[in-house]
Amino acid sequence: MDNKRINRISEEVKKVVSDVITNELKDPRISPMTSVTHVEVTRDLRYAKIYVSVLGEEIEKESTLEGLENSKGFIRKEIGDRIDLRYVPEPIFHIDDSIEHSIYISKLIEKVNEQDEKKRRGTDE
Repeated sequence: MDNKRINRISEEVKKVVSDVITNELKDPRISPMTSVTHVEVTRDLRYAKIYVSVLGEEIEKESTLEGLENSKGFIRKEIGDRIDLRYVPEPIFHIDDSIEHSIYISKLIEKVNEQDEKKRRGTDE
């Protein structure tokens, strides 16, 4: 199947799953700070790897993943209702730590910049 089509389908699945998680799932295990970062649909449209980022502690990530696994059937049904496909891909959820990693790196850069600024001021005065 054409890569452009797979990418378009992946983006559509991402939009649908994001909307469902934000507006329709009422599971208290799912953190309100959950966002879908990336979706990869297989070429045969059987599976969709859905990467979610959960801002919070490890326990929140685990409970969110558990809640999403429990809601897998409902999410798949919504994907099928909203996107016209011959096969509705089965969602497979993965935790994506890239946003938290980016925040950590940004804080390290800020810290180094502050230290450099202090050193520069100390030698200039």
